[in-house]
Amino acid sequence: MTKLTLSTAVLAATTFILAPGLALAHGDVAPQAVDTTGLPETGEEWLTENPYRAEIVGEETWSLAIEIGSSGYNQNCARCHGLEVISGGLAPDLRFLEAEEYGDEWYVERYQFGYTQNGITKMPAFGELLGQDAAWAIRTYIETRPDDDSMADAAGELKAIRDTLAAGGTDVDGIKARLDEIAAKIETVSGAPVADSAASRAAKLLDGSEDGVTRAAEALTIGLSAAN
Repeated sequence: MTKLTLSTAVLAATTFILAPGLALAHGDVAPQAVDTTGLPETGEEWLTENPYRAEIVGEETWSLAIEIGSSGYNQNCARCHGLEVISGGLAPDLRFLEAEEYGDEWYVERYQFGYTQNGITKMPAFGELLGQDAAWAIRTYIETRPDDDSMADAAGELKAIRDTLAAGGTDVDGIKARLDEIAAKIETVSGAPVADSAASRAAKLLDGSEDGVTRAAEALTIGLSAAN
């Protein structure tokens, strides 16, 4: 299982600063606004620690922050940092930023001010353009990405569950309970206590409706594809 250390985070930060090709075409991409409706406002003074963690705001608001952060990340960050925050090598893998104050401070400083090298914008400054609420929503999404090894361990059973759902499986309550059990065992790369995994997403979608079954199967398909 991938474990995060302080030195790993420092290495990620250093790599981010020095990577010569980072966000090569990012300077010509206009940041896309992030709708943060429903999240508690963070105020004008920039914080140094993520205010949207579940232990601070509760699971419902935390889940909303992940949903909003996912949209904001995919619109503004995935081009360089990779879908599902899985880097392809162009930029560092942000999943390794520690889910605590050290990682938060580095993240928010880079988000606010961006990075320019030799007069070329490697990463635009998002602070004034997208605001602080969006910053921490994106951070919440990033830090809840599941550990690759945890997902690999669960992949076989999740595929079987996906196939059962796709075939119209009827024991929805039993499947939901099992998905919750699997989700509880999936860890994050960042050290955050709860992962937003394909298992947890699918479990939330099983609301007793046929559409919920279809959407849960799709969530598992997408999540398993990203993990591979």
